[in-house]
Amino acid sequence: MNDWHRIFTQNVLVPPHPQRARQPVKESTAFQCVLKWLDGPIIRQPLYFHTSLNHPHIVAVVEVVAEGKKRDGTLQTSSCGFGILRIFSNQPNSPTSASQDKRLRLYHGTPRALLHPLLQDPAEQNKHMTLIENCSLQYTLKPHPALEPAFHLLPENLLVSGLQQIPGLLPAHGESGDALRKPRLQKPIMGHLDDLFFTLYPSLEKFEEELLELHVQDHFQEGCGPLDGGGLEILERRLRVGVHNGLGFVQRPQVVVLVPEMDVALTRSASFSRKVVSSSKTSSGSQALVLRSRLRLPEMVGHPAFAVIFQLEYVFNSPAGVDGNAASVTSLSNLACMHMVRWAVWNPLLEAGSGRVTLPLQGGIQPNPSHCLVYKVPSASMSSEEVKQVESGTVRFQFSLGSEEHLDAPAEPVSGPKAERQPARKPPMSPSSLPAPAPRGLAAPQDSPVGPGLSISQLAASPRSPTQHCVARPTSQLPHGSRASPTQAEFPLEGGISHLEADLSQTCLVPETSIAEQLQELPFTPLHAPIVAGTQTRSSAGQPSRASMVLLQSSGFPEILDANKQPAEAINPTDPVTFNPQKEESDCLQSNEMVLQFLAFSRVAQDCRGTSWPKTVYFTFQFYRFPPATTPRLQLVQLDEAGQPGSGALTHILVPVSRDGTFDAGSPGFQLRYMVGPGFLKPGERRCFAHYLAVQTLQIDVWDGDSLLLIGSAAVQMKHLLRQGRPAVQASHELEVVATEYEQDTMVVSGDVLGFGRVKPIGVHSVVKGRLHLTLANVGHLCEQKVRGCSTLPPSRSRVISNDGASRFSGGSLLTSGSSRRKHVVQAQKLADVDSELAAMLLTHARQGTGPRDVGRESDATRRRKLERMKSVRLQEAGGELGRRGTSVLAQQSVRTQHLRDLQVIAAYRERTKAESITSLLSLAITTEHTLHATLGVAEFFEFVLKNPHNTQHTVTVEIDNPELSVIVDSQEWRDFKGAAGLHTPVEEDMFHLRGSLAPQLYLRPHETAHIPFKFQSFSAGQLAMVQVLFRASGGKPIAVLCLTVELQPHVVDQVFRFYHPELSFLKKAIRLPPWHTLPGAPVGMLGEDPPVHVRCSDPNVICETQNVGPGEPRDVFLKVASGPSPEIKDFFVIIYSDRWLATPTQTWQVYLHSLQRVDVSCVAGQLTRLSLVLRGTQTVRKVRAFTSHPQELKTDPKGVFVLPPHGVQDLHVGVRPLRAGSRFIHLNLVDVDSHQLVASWLVCLSCRQPLISKAFEITLAVGEGKGVNKRITYTNPYPSRRTFHLHSDHPELLRFREDSFQVAGGETHTIGLQFAPSQRVGEEEILIYINDHEDKNEEAFCVKVIYQ
Repeated sequence: MNDWHRIFTQNVLVPPHPQRARQPVKESTAFQCVLKWLDGPIIRQPLYFHTSLNHPHIVAVVEVVAEGKKRDGTLQTSSCGFGILRIFSNQPNSPTSASQDKRLRLYHGTPRALLHPLLQDPAEQNKHMTLIENCSLQYTLKPHPALEPAFHLLPENLLVSGLQQIPGLLPAHGESGDALRKPRLQKPIMGHLDDLFFTLYPSLEKFEEELLELHVQDHFQEGCGPLDGGGLEILERRLRVGVHNGLGFVQRPQVVVLVPEMDVALTRSASFSRKVVSSSKTSSGSQALVLRSRLRLPEMVGHPAFAVIFQLEYVFNSPAGVDGNAASVTSLSNLACMHMVRWAVWNPLLEAGSGRVTLPLQGGIQPNPSHCLVYKVPSASMSSEEVKQVESGTVRFQFSLGSEEHLDAPAEPVSGPKAERQPARKPPMSPSSLPAPAPRGLAAPQDSPVGPGLSISQLAASPRSPTQHCVARPTSQLPHGSRASPTQAEFPLEGGISHLEADLSQTCLVPETSIAEQLQELPFTPLHAPIVAGTQTRSSAGQPSRASMVLLQSSGFPEILDANKQPAEAINPTDPVTFNPQKEESDCLQSNEMVLQFLAFSRVAQDCRGTSWPKTVYFTFQFYRFPPATTPRLQLVQLDEAGQPGSGALTHILVPVSRDGTFDAGSPGFQLRYMVGPGFLKPGERRCFAHYLAVQTLQIDVWDGDSLLLIGSAAVQMKHLLRQGRPAVQASHELEVVATEYEQDTMVVSGDVLGFGRVKPIGVHSVVKGRLHLTLANVGHLCEQKVRGCSTLPPSRSRVISNDGASRFSGGSLLTSGSSRRKHVVQAQKLADVDSELAAMLLTHARQGTGPRDVGRESDATRRRKLERMKSVRLQEAGGELGRRGTSVLAQQSVRTQHLRDLQVIAAYRERTKAESITSLLSLAITTEHTLHATLGVAEFFEFVLKNPHNTQHTVTVEIDNPELSVIVDSQEWRDFKGAAGLHTPVEEDMFHLRGSLAPQLYLRPHETAHIPFKFQSFSAGQLAMVQVLFRASGGKPIAVLCLTVELQPHVVDQVFRFYHPELSFLKKAIRLPPWHTLPGAPVGMLGEDPPVHVRCSDPNVICETQNVGPGEPRDVFLKVASGPSPEIKDFFVIIYSDRWLATPTQTWQVYLHSLQRVDVSCVAGQLTRLSLVLRGTQTVRKVRAFTSHPQELKTDPKGVFVLPPHGVQDLHVGVRPLRAGSRFIHLNLVDVDSHQLVASWLVCLSCRQPLISKAFEITLAVGEGKGVNKRITYTNPYPSRRTFHLHSDHPELLRFREDSFQVAGGETHTIGLQFAPSQRVGEEEILIYINDHEDKNEEAFCVKVIYQ
């Protein structure tokens, strides 16, 4: 019975409207709706339903719901939007049958809004419906006749999934799991019920007396006037019996009439009407309602969700005036009404063939299969559990399962077997076609007649409101004589979700309150773990030590020389740099050869956890606007005389690797050279390049050349590359390579305060992996050819653009008068040779008689015309012969005729294109071209001088074809930009007339000149953009055209963030800004006030925002990014502003998001957890090897190089033993060792919990003790047999064991030897000791607290 209750409570259905239930029978149609994908995620969800409705205004609603978990682990759902699915077409009798894919548009909000009276059909065109941009759901909808045999198992208008288990259907064949695509029915079992008795509490007489009294009381309190209790009669006691599968009745329930046990014994009549006031007082107090006939249930199925439902109903006569209106017709003076008083559910045990069953009856307001109110149950506050089972009444019967028939089987009921086997999609018969009940004067078979399928009240009375039907009011809540409130008579709300539809009857009374009020948002800050931006996560740079310089000099690195073959001047990178732009521009060596020399990569003392040091490395970076560079793999060769890592000395130098895998015997190191000269730089770009060197920081990523895992990142400032008139400069740097690990998001509030202006990032671990030795140099060279004006400021940097002398066409004759040096000589050409369209027309006209095979081939038209000319010339030459004199004359006449036709075509073509050509040339006279050098996120301000050339005033409309260029309409913004640019042109208030989203307008007097302010700001990382600004006069004709060529220059990147995240999910991060006064360029004297912060992103699909907080509070930038499929890498820029107009960025961040396959592992610290990953081969045989970012915590099998066969499937066994508890990521790469390509990559998401600590120890050690300290602890084998145990520690660099494993007999004690390594700093450390069994499962865990003094 639990299965039936579960399915029933999970599928609460809305019953059909009573008016629709009384309509004539309609056939039901089955449909299949397949939801395929939602603009990215593939859903592929088949849905099925059947309905007898067929109206274009009846729709299905598809709601997209996102599921998540709250902090307490409970499920939380949130609506993302909804769509309206039109099932039926506009033709009432033709449901849609199109099976092609369709797109369903989604709208914001809740689908409950469709119930609002303001949303009339068509709802899609209503102004209150807001469409979700670029979001749709693809689906198919088609009829599904194969579902018709299963109609009796599915209620009408119920949407079910093909993957849902429907009671009564066999599972689907194959792997699809769609049982409704071709439904297969389970085999039915015949059931029989005999000797059915209903016992009511405390007795049948008392029960019916109280029922009549409460009915009279309800009638009075509903305002229908007094009612004589003696006139209210019980006409029938009816029983509905049907088989229910949790979703609905399998067949229409059988209706039989019950009689009191005494009346059966005395009268054995079919007339059971009696007055309650005149009933016999001598009847037994425990008499029951009985059914002596047998009930047949042929629709039973061997399924736990199939149950037999018993519903006990009473039919009352309803005298005139019962519903407040006196009946005027005598035949309607006695109407009938029906109420359900009790019901029961029985889930038969199919393995038991027969037996006797006693069930408790149920009542009250709990949900029931008929979805109607049921008469109250007695108060159970003072009753025991045993009494509660019987005080509502019981039903007893004898059952038997099987196909056998008894000898005393009754005659078939009136409805007959055909009615029982009637499909569920056939609605109940109309009242006119129902069979009449047996006459009261005749005896029914077996004393219990079968009633009609509808109640007498449904046959003779009109529909009534739910409140008028209600009699199920507890007497404890309804005092005698008091008036009930309307809410007490309403239906109970079923299900766990309260919808707005439940209160429609109240909101409709007051139209002003029908619109839902906006909820007030409470102050709330999302609890993201903030990542601190600033110098903490940046690598520090310095000058190499003298010992390192000795090793570098003796290693044989090539020397950097200037143009005169002299060593470049060495500069100390710690010295300050004075930048003079004029000195850089006046340098005679205008070409700059930028040299990047990678020398060595040293290990540091902090990296002492036993991690393997890479054998090869390579570097990635991007210099200026050159393409991103990736160096070849470089071998790390250890120096023999290198010092220890803790001393900071040089340990490994970089050597190029040859093709065979061995390192090159030539000079060590690797050099990259970039030539930046006039041939590379564009006019005006030299100053941009000098500014780039002065403020930019070069970001270098260091990668493991074998595992292709990121080792860390380094940053170096390039301001020392400014030569300032010197022939060549070089600077040697020692850069810290920092690796940043981000833990999985945890619910935290704040970080640990480290000091003034510094906050420890939460969930972020920065580790120095090594030191990169790098030399940067700038060698000056003379230009090969003299470039005029390369050092002067070109017009493209000017802030004021004028159209005087800047047009593309100056007008006048071909030979311009004046200086002979400005002559424009143009050689005349034939129109057909310069215009391919005219050539095609001439050729088409000439070859009309030869067919259209060459028509339309415009590209070869000129060549064919020349061939025709050569043919005519040959004909003329042939005309000189005597024998062909007559033929030549005819040929000459044909050529002249052809020429006349060509001249006519040319003349017509010139007339047709003359106006267009003249207009095109005249537009060049009013067109001004300008080149704008823009930077990502920087607002480039300029003014355009617009002059009205006419003698009349005009209202000029400014039309721009690119949204990145805008007109500055705010006078204060205009004034601020002019002040920053140093312009002194006038500023006008209310210069433009704004018309909402339309283009701005301004008024110009005759021959008046005005300065139009513009602002170009791009957030996309493109390279070139073309923008056209059109100034139209009142008549629509242009008076000026501005053509802008925008060239984007390299921009400053203050910090680089690289995140690894599972594929096809959302990355949510909070990046904390450093204190405002510590940022570069922050104004002085702003310690007490923080400027407003604005954030923009280069990718419109990335959500980035910041919130205004109180003074002195830290500011966080929130990011929400959707990761793509593995192994996609998404990069974008986040730009932060601190000014009102977003003019100049304060910070620019570059964010990389690597999408990887996710593997979730839940484990215990110190314990080995095993799992397998599936490897799929490619098209060729590959030799591969697995690498991990944490080799001490994750092991793979096969361990070394193994062969991955083509198109094969192989398992990669992974063993994870985390050293510490918490949640974090481990990277796992599968690399082709021959080509060094990444074959597969995983992100192992560890969720590790700490084992139970059974013992704790404490030890005090002196800082700097020579070789460490040895200690001992004991462990007793708790098992009776001999066992093997393994030892592990979460700090292997601080604690080592004398033996990693030991064997001990049952019950014996073993001494474990411990060796504590010395420490160089004072503090405390807790070290965990894991004792594991032979399967590497944790047996016990000890904690040792070490105090270093």
